[in-house]
Amino acid sequence: MLLVIEYEGTRYSGFQVQDKGATIQGELETAIRKLTSEQTRVSGSGRTDAGVHAAYQVVSYLSESSLGLDKIKGGLNFYLPPDIAVKEVHFVAESFDVRRRAISREYSYQILNSKTRSPLARLQAWQVPYKLDIKLMEQAFKMLEGEHDFIAFASSLGPEIKKTVRRVNWTRLDVREDRLIFNIEANSFLTHQVRNTIGTLVELGRGTMSMSEFEALFEAKTPGLAGPAAPACGLSLVRVNYREPFGS
Repeated sequence: MLLVIEYEGTRYSGFQVQDKGATIQGELETAIRKLTSEQTRVSGSGRTDAGVHAAYQVVSYLSESSLGLDKIKGGLNFYLPPDIAVKEVHFVAESFDVRRRAISREYSYQILNSKTRSPLARLQAWQVPYKLDIKLMEQAFKMLEGEHDFIAFASSLGPEIKKTVRRVNWTRLDVREDRLIFNIEANSFLTHQVRNTIGTLVELGRGTMSMSEFEALFEAKTPGLAGPAAPACGLSLVRVNYREPFGS
């Protein structure tokens, strides 16, 4: 079974089940158990960090339930908390791997560039009160496109990470009054890569980093050199892309 879900991640300790704190995975598994009486493990297309949101996260799980798609969607949404919702439900082959079959992922990061806080935006944007050189930030953001070794933009590397070269397909900066929305798509991302990128761009935009220092990060071979990491609240997983439609 495959689900496309949306969530507001503020009160969660990330996607993956942990010893302490509520998680997206844990809430989904609880809802499935309440609906179908099945104790199953949910797999995600990726693991978002604590406080990160998702407009289009893809998850799958094994099920022998005879319920139809509409009843699964309605039933899970009944049992899920208000900050998590199932948007789509699909039957897929048991062999369908939502993580490995994904060909790219899209993220957005929102900055509120204002000296005045916004109560409405506080959970989904990072308030940056400094004057920023937006054109310079956009120029640097564009430099990420193509294949690069992004090891300097990774906070840490687990034993499962063998390569740190990633392909960024495109970047786009949308400016809407006092909102800066950084959009990026890549074949995959390293740990905290997007948040470290945004934090570095802000340092560049406020004049505490030079363009030559930013360019040097591409040649660096030390994890965590970029940053500091931008807060999790501004980051959203926008979409996970696959070659074929679900169920094909």
